[in-house]
Amino acid sequence: MTKDKIVSLQQLIIQREEWKKNQEKVVFTNGCFDIVHLGHIDYLEKAKEKGNKLIVGLNSDASVKRIKGKKRPIIPEYARLRMLAAMEFIDAVVIFEEDTPKDLIEQICPDVLVKGSDYEIKNIIGSDFVIANGGKVETLDLVEGFSTSNIIQKIKEVENL
Repeated sequence: MTKDKIVSLQQLIIQREEWKKNQEKVVFTNGCFDIVHLGHIDYLEKAKEKGNKLIVGLNSDASVKRIKGKKRPIIPEYARLRMLAAMEFIDAVVIFEEDTPKDLIEQICPDVLVKGSDYEIKNIIGSDFVIANGGKVETLDLVEGFSTSNIIQKIKEVENL
């Protein structure tokens, strides 16, 4: 069941240790993933190609509101968690309440930290920690024209027709 991939931090730490013992390369990425679209799917598939296991950190509803504004997220966190967990290439999804995944990254110590190419590696939260612990930080190209903000803007334009 997809909901079995939704784990607590404590469960994830145990799972991470198991993967480490099996010498599986763990990739971590994070985001709000509000209104999942082709850009998200493409990004997450490419992230999985960087290792054997893909962990996705998901901003909680409260975190999204602080970052994106009081009208966001559009999709509530449980639905976002389930949609991510339904993707076959994702191995675990964990929610975090903070504005950044810094603490989460330091607790799970991924082998590879991935973000979109709209970030510079030096500005990626947790990059210094991952590199200091022997891991890699990589950026992935995004699908042009696909973003949640673009989708919301298009909806507004259609409503004004």
